[in-house]
Amino acid sequence: MSKILIVADYLNGTLNASTARAVTCAKDIGTDTIDVLVLSDDGAAIAAEAAKLDGVTKVMHVDNAANAHPMAATLTPQIVAAAEQGEYTHVLCPNTTYGKDLMPRVAAKMDVAMVTDIMAVHGPYEFERPIYAGNAIITVKAPENQVLVGSVRCASYAEAGDGGSAEVAALSLDVELPSHTRFVGLEQHKTDRPDLQTAPKVVTGGRGVGSEENFKIIYDLADKMGAGVGASRAAVDAGFVPNDMQVGQTGKIIAPELYMCFGISGAIQHLAGIKDAGTIVAINKDEEAPIFEVADIGLVGDLFKVIPELQEKIG
Repeated sequence: MSKILIVADYLNGTLNASTARAVTCAKDIGTDTIDVLVLSDDGAAIAAEAAKLDGVTKVMHVDNAANAHPMAATLTPQIVAAAEQGEYTHVLCPNTTYGKDLMPRVAAKMDVAMVTDIMAVHGPYEFERPIYAGNAIITVKAPENQVLVGSVRCASYAEAGDGGSAEVAALSLDVELPSHTRFVGLEQHKTDRPDLQTAPKVVTGGRGVGSEENFKIIYDLADKMGAGVGASRAAVDAGFVPNDMQVGQTGKIIAPELYMCFGISGAIQHLAGIKDAGTIVAINKDEEAPIFEVADIGLVGDLFKVIPELQEKIG
């Protein structure tokens, strides 16, 4: 029987919803044991959040001052030690920025191949994952005689609900941490808006918005709707917005209930990041824009006229 360890993804002392989505994937694999590992300088509160997730068996937190600023080089040996100590068959993490940075190093350290972006489970060692920027889905089968290290495509899974009451325990690991990598500083775009990767509603703008100043109209609409804000790669490359707002294959993969995009033509890489959205609404001046091929609702029009009218209707 599978024994699964999930590495918790958190930010500013709060568990990210992506961890709950990874738990749902783990439940699909089929197991009696889904443990969560929290690596922090003080992870008790984060562990308590994880313990409430339905399906979680046990939550372990490793408190170490070296984990105050999570770095893959520092976290990896701790994950490997925990996986070996607990004799886990699977080690999973959300395929977020955190997981993308961390899990390949874990797989390399464990000397196993990695299954990235798991979007469906056919068996404990057989999965579906996207290839060619999401234009094709491939079924992969991993060896059953070694630990499976994988990352979970969050957009493909609903969050595991609350209602759990898992055991919470501090975990002690006898492991030497590397000193060749050290934390220098963090430059992070701060916003009071909902997190782009977990927001139920998202408003995005593309090259058609025209400038950094013009992006204010996107922010205003999003604020009125209580939505997260994203952008296409073209808008990011043009300097309209920070790169952590990029949505697409090389940015954030999202699956909001409502996705509204303005001035985005719909490049393949962008479509790969939004294809799991519930309802896609597209506004573009070009009636031949590829975005209309995937949109549930499409409107050919000038965003600078459409958005003020939408704001009036919202009230």
